[in-house]
Amino acid sequence: MICPFCQNANTRVVDSRVTGPKGGDGIRRRRECPECQRRFSTLERVEQRMPQVVKKDGRREPFDVSKVLQGLQVALRKRPVSSEWVQGAVQRIEQGVFSEADKGEISTHRVGEFVLAELRSVDRVAFLRFASVYQEFNTAEEFMELIQPLLTSDQDQ
Repeated sequence: MICPFCQNANTRVVDSRVTGPKGGDGIRRRRECPECQRRFSTLERVEQRMPQVVKKDGRREPFDVSKVLQGLQVALRKRPVSSEWVQGAVQRIEQGVFSEADKGEISTHRVGEFVLAELRSVDRVAFLRFASVYQEFNTAEEFMELIQPLLTSDQDQ
């Protein structure tokens, strides 16, 4: 690994630790450069082939986890949800996409369902924000069909 400070090509590993929510998603290595004596960390993960996302119009594009993060951030704007939860949700959604991508493809509809499930579990306002854009409601009645189960579960509590 090349030192990011002095560009020396010979660095040594000082410490290695298993990382990730499941205790094995990656390895964090602490390295030291013998040339400039500085330390830095690297993260090693399995390289996965990105599945193709099939859009509504049939186009295909590589899955982009930054779009998932952006969608979550917009839905959660000014909501009391921690950035740690957001990062965890992004990881869970990404894992879901990789596990369900049949033949290397997954529909945008299914990706949206993963996002909705995460939002529903943490913040109902954010869930409604995302759903209102994602599901493209044409009438107030369609929107009410989405809200009704939330109101019913509120009364049960």
